[in-house]
Amino acid sequence: MSGYFASILQGALLTVGVSLSALILAIVLGLIGAAAKLSGKTLPMAVATVYTTVVRGVPELVLMLLIFYGGTIGMNNLLEWAGSKATVDINPFLAGVLTIGFIYGAYMTETFRGAILSIPKGQMEAAWSFGMGRMRTFLRITLPQMVRYALPGFTNNWLVLIKATALVSLIGLHEMTYLAKQASAATREPFTFFLFAAVLFLAYTSISLWALRWLERRYSVGVRRTSA
Repeated sequence: MSGYFASILQGALLTVGVSLSALILAIVLGLIGAAAKLSGKTLPMAVATVYTTVVRGVPELVLMLLIFYGGTIGMNNLLEWAGSKATVDINPFLAGVLTIGFIYGAYMTETFRGAILSIPKGQMEAAWSFGMGRMRTFLRITLPQMVRYALPGFTNNWLVLIKATALVSLIGLHEMTYLAKQASAATREPFTFFLFAAVLFLAYTSISLWALRWLERRYSVGVRRTSA
């Protein structure tokens, strides 16, 4: 059965690729969403609010199937309407990354928004009074503090995102959950292979926790902590 274990390990690399790619997309969408919600402008605030409300209210599996199957059908219908005979097939890897990144971008939006609101507004106003532009103020004043405040929520979102990558097996992506299922069906040893996949997920999340805790300590240098 060593061949099956090797195959699952290769699938684990694909799981890492999906989760990291989705994380980058989620961070970008989270920053955009947080900026929109804090902009004070009606239209951006409304769009961001609808985005976070809808995404957090619809199951991840439904959204993934909607994007993968509904997106393919929609684009093919659009091409047919335009008179083209070409067809479009959405790549399962791309569909998984876009779906998971889109979903967790909504959660990151609220995480980043809460972190920014935790920073005293007077600090930004002081930076503006000294002639610092908004972008420089964000990079020098807001961002470092935002990272510190956002890390606990970010860590939780990241761990859930990693586990959510198992859903991409349902759209045919050969990541480790899909390969564990194939191996268990071929050998009739489901416990062995799903346990192996669980151990790999646990190792991935444990390494992530270690790295994020180091990052949290790094951004907490010089911060006074109150004793319980």
